[in-house]
Amino acid sequence: MTDQPAAGLGRQRVWFVSGASRGLAREWVSAALERGDSVAGAARDDALFAELNEEYGERFLAVRLDVTDRKAVFDAVQRVHEHFGGLDVVVNSAGWVLTGMLEELTEQDVREEFDTNCFGALWVTQAALPFLRARGGGRIVQVSSVAGVLASPGMGGYSASKWALEAMSEALAGEVRDDGIRVTIVEPSGYATSSSTLWRDSARLSAYDGLRARRAATSGVGTLKDATATRAAILAIVDAEDPPLRLFLGSGQLERVEQVYAERLDTWRAWSAVSVEASGA
Repeated sequence: MTDQPAAGLGRQRVWFVSGASRGLAREWVSAALERGDSVAGAARDDALFAELNEEYGERFLAVRLDVTDRKAVFDAVQRVHEHFGGLDVVVNSAGWVLTGMLEELTEQDVREEFDTNCFGALWVTQAALPFLRARGGGRIVQVSSVAGVLASPGMGGYSASKWALEAMSEALAGEVRDDGIRVTIVEPSGYATSSSTLWRDSARLSAYDGLRARRAATSGVGTLKDATATRAAILAIVDAEDPPLRLFLGSGQLERVEQVYAERLDTWRAWSAVSVEASGA
């Protein structure tokens, strides 16, 4: 990590942040504004930005936006660019959590989960890229989750949307690197925020009552971390000349992932003879 300013970015930057009215994104909007940057905060209910409008005036632009509407996204990003005269940082934070076993999930819920968590980020990214490229570079921060790396029973729909976001973003990082645009996927753990993340629970099938009971008995409730502690991390990513492709937010996640990845490697090795046989060699 470096604290040197990113190439192509001035001291005062222009941010576009989706899902900016609540949670971690609201903290990051405040952090950017407090240090003198300009921010366009997008949310379905822009009335939630009244305090920021009053405190920061022209340096904050409230944008009413449903990121699942591709045309509206392109219009909104164009408006932000025209309002501030540029665009440097894009943070795709709009999202919600769908819980339930895969058999329990409705088609509508799964489609809406992907429309926001995956396609919404794609539309914002597509709309912003020409402006970032014209600027000579920029930063795209994709907000995933620890569930974007690890999948567990009851979180399959949510994890699927975040895994798709991670794959998309990894490809994007290679596609835009020559343009001076850097992509970072942040993977937060649990944080205490003024507004809780949006959750939707599926209707439960009795066939999974035993599994739910076993998981409830073995899963401890950890202490939620202070959301304000993430401010410095996000600013460091934006300011870094060569930020990481992936970054956990919060402690304890690396150890969990190391264990799971070790198990995956062990499985691939154990079955490598079958893999080689399938190649016809």
